[in-house]
Amino acid sequence: MSTIAVTTDNVRPPQDKILQDIANYVHAATAPRLSDLAMATARLCLIDTLGCGIEALKHPACKRLLAPVVPATNVPAGARVPGTSHVLDPVRATFAIGAQIRWLDFNDCWLAAEWGHPSDNLAGLLAVADWMTRTYRQSGTRVVPFARVVRMAEILELMVRAHEIQGLLALDNAFNEVGLDHVVLVKVATASVVARLVGLNRTQIADAVSHAFVDGQALRTYRHAPNTGPRKSWAAGDAAARAVNLVLMVQQGEPGLPSILTAPTWGFYDVLFKHQIFSLQRPFGSYVMENVLFKVSFPAEFHAQTAVEAAVDLHHELQTRRLTVPDHIAAIDIKTQAAGNRIINKTGPLYNYADRDHCIQYMVAVALVSGQLTAENYSDAYATSHEKVLHSLRSKMTCSEEPAFTADYHDPQKRFIANRVTITLTNGEQLTRQIDYPLGHRLRRDQAVPAILDKFERHVRTCFDQDQANAILRTSSAADNLDEIDVDSYMDLYVKQ
Repeated sequence: MSTIAVTTDNVRPPQDKILQDIANYVHAATAPRLSDLAMATARLCLIDTLGCGIEALKHPACKRLLAPVVPATNVPAGARVPGTSHVLDPVRATFAIGAQIRWLDFNDCWLAAEWGHPSDNLAGLLAVADWMTRTYRQSGTRVVPFARVVRMAEILELMVRAHEIQGLLALDNAFNEVGLDHVVLVKVATASVVARLVGLNRTQIADAVSHAFVDGQALRTYRHAPNTGPRKSWAAGDAAARAVNLVLMVQQGEPGLPSILTAPTWGFYDVLFKHQIFSLQRPFGSYVMENVLFKVSFPAEFHAQTAVEAAVDLHHELQTRRLTVPDHIAAIDIKTQAAGNRIINKTGPLYNYADRDHCIQYMVAVALVSGQLTAENYSDAYATSHEKVLHSLRSKMTCSEEPAFTADYHDPQKRFIANRVTITLTNGEQLTRQIDYPLGHRLRRDQAVPAILDKFERHVRTCFDQDQANAILRTSSAADNLDEIDVDSYMDLYVKQ
């Protein structure tokens, strides 16, 4: 048994630099101005995220997770969960909102050395701001000292900052390579911006972030075969809820851990990050929101977006040639980036929805068969009814990394998320489609925005009656309307009895 060297030096160190940098970035007195592009993109991100959360309510497995722990609980001045009648405490509401907005894996994304979905942080912001505002209206500051009325403009600004914290920490630091799930960054970013929301000072914000780092971190086990399961759809909600709970503890006086990252033997770097230290490519600003990726057409893991788009194009070409799938297909080759190859290259049985929506071969097969990919295509019913043709296509597939795609994926001037799909026909002819930028990439944003707005309207109108849907769309469509409305009033628009 090895012996661990333990220092007896009990001098309290200054807070780790990363903690200070994050605290300075989000603290009101020192926070830099955010770009107009970032704020405009945040408005788009907000409605896309809420729309995906509403659409997820069609899935019973998601809906059952959103209820209060104790049935029929009604929390005074509690936060609302969009598309439901639930009134929950801010921690449970954060979990519920986080679970629903992540369930379909259909909204914004960030890809780098680490990947993830910065919009997951919206769960904590909405839940806490809604609760604070309703509490203030009912009792002023008597019950909750930091209660006040919060407007949506502040939520949008804090969304940009949450995106920036999660995204910049992901640029160079691969948590996946040490087996940790990316939701550790959701916990850190949510703790940062919620700490500012409830009025903590710079030192307390850093304290809250330190607790996010020392808190138990999730393993990536539930995202990979043979353990892929629904937890990947509520893991971010769980991380955001933990962050909110930690912030509220710091607000009540809980001290932080100043050297949580750098402490020898016991710190995050030594215990969980193989003695590496975090690298930041650039100072905190609004880069991530400006360049965030939207999922426009397909509820598919983002590394597969261009593969599905390529497969849809090939489907139409096969139809034009009157060639049938799979009879006229001898082989299918998929070239992807290293990250896509690592995460979603999957052979063998697929056991559930979560298994299928993280399998590039399954997604390409569905697109080749149907010319589309929807959330319903991952269901047990669809997979069972199309098992023969999908199995045939998957058995003909190979998938591997294209090194040039990986290099362009990490190039900050390009940030490709390329895939190439090549079909070899039974007569030996090959059909190839390569797509470098998905529709939700910044370079295709003008093309994507109308589709994102249509997507939001479609999700809203399938959940609410005409009058309620019109009220949501009217308020959400104009910047002034959205920015100036109070959070509780905006959340009320989404209440469904």
